[in-house]
Amino acid sequence: MIKREDLIKIGQFNKPHGIKGEVSFTFTNDIFDESECEFLVCEIDGIFVPFVIESYRFKSDTTALIKFDGIETDTQAKLFTNLDVYFPKQYLQEETSSEIASWDYFIGYTLIDDTLGDVGIITDVDETTINTLFIVERAGEEILIPASEDLMAGLDEENKIIKMIIPEGLIDL
Repeated sequence: MIKREDLIKIGQFNKPHGIKGEVSFTFTNDIFDESECEFLVCEIDGIFVPFVIESYRFKSDTTALIKFDGIETDTQAKLFTNLDVYFPKQYLQEETSSEIASWDYFIGYTLIDDTLGDVGIITDVDETTINTLFIVERAGEEILIPASEDLMAGLDEENKIIKMIIPEGLIDL
């Protein structure tokens, strides 16, 4: 079973392109082009489903047209409209994983503050505002923490721990 914490969000499908099953895809990260992974993942009815890439071609720096195995018509391709697109973390290349490929990479990580200790688990990332925020589950509540490299004090990828120096009082807001 594919879990959200094993994936990073890399974009969103737009609408079908043509009548042969191609889908327009706006991406924020083109790691799918740089890896050996032959599939992308979409969340459908709460379940993460992999789709094998038959072919793709770039339309611009941020848009590609993708054709999946088994998707042969524009009607089938319409099912992908507005779905988020995910990439499995396990296929990140060594060079890529040493950089932040996307803030979604940290979903599932335990956030540890330098002073307070265990803050909680990062359950999602909010990129709808000018400042990207980690959504952290803490004692049954959601709190928002700025996702900033300036606040990061360390990263333990093996144990899925991110250490941060969170400004005093921010967690209590």
